Amino acid sequence: MSARRAILGVDFTSAPRAAKPIVVARGRLAAGAFRLEALERLEGWPAFERLLAARGPWIGGFDFPFGLPRAAVRDLGWPLAWEGLVAHCAAMGRAAFRLALDAYRATRPVGDKYPHRATDLPAASHSPLKLVNPPVGLMFLEGAPRLVVSGVHVPGLRAGDSARVALEAYPGLAARAITRASYKSDEARKQTAARRAARAAIVQRLRRDGGPLGVRLDGARGLIAALVDDGTGDSLDATLAALQAAWCWRRRARNFGLPGAIDPLEGWIATARAA
Repeated sequence: MSARRAILGVDFTSAPRAAKPIVVARGRLAAGAFRLEALERLEGWPAFERLLAARGPWIGGFDFPFGLPRAAVRDLGWPLAWEGLVAHCAAMGRAAFRLALDAYRATRPVGDKYPHRATDLPAASHSPLKLVNPPVGLMFLEGAPRLVVSGVHVPGLRAGDSARVALEAYPGLAARAITRASYKSDEARKQTAARRAARAAIVQRLRRDGGPLGVRLDGARGLIAALVDDGTGDSLDATLAALQAAWCWRRRARNFGLPGAIDPLEGWIATARAA
């Protein structure tokens, strides 16, 4: 079964375009390793929506927050059921969503402007309320509604098509377990030799033993080289997200390796350990 199921990793952006596309790593589990078969670049929402709608079986790791912190949702008076929350935020649109979060943060004490989800703490990930550096709140706003519309299965949040499984991924979680060095930048002037060396070290470890996920990376020489050559880190992040999805697929009989109790409003980041 696992050999037939496609495994996807998606490095997401809230505004896909030619200069900053959504990057998809596509491959399969074979002989105990994840074999990278393709790197794709999606330059607009129609292409991403086609990806979600594509017939299964597939499992994908998507690098954007699927939920918002329960405390913030409660304070804002927004729906406390995930699909209702997603629909509410989508109906608001970007401008109203941004204004609402800006106003909410203004009510918070200094040093606690950005509440986190339970999963953000063990993953050391950003609060989904952030709108800049990185704009993960906008990534939620653009990504989560498309998950709902597509009908995919989202473990812990909604039952959907079991042949198409979407999990929240966070490539930085896996990368940091290999090196704490910075390995990427969207700015060409910051795509240094040191960052390239950090990407090479990550890829080398993944090729050798799979790193912290224990899922070894395999693939054609050109594809593996592209993970190091891409100074933005997007190709490597997409591949790390795919490896997180592969780790979860191996644990599909145990709730995909997710904790037994997940907040059904916040969701959980794949491979993050519960405290």
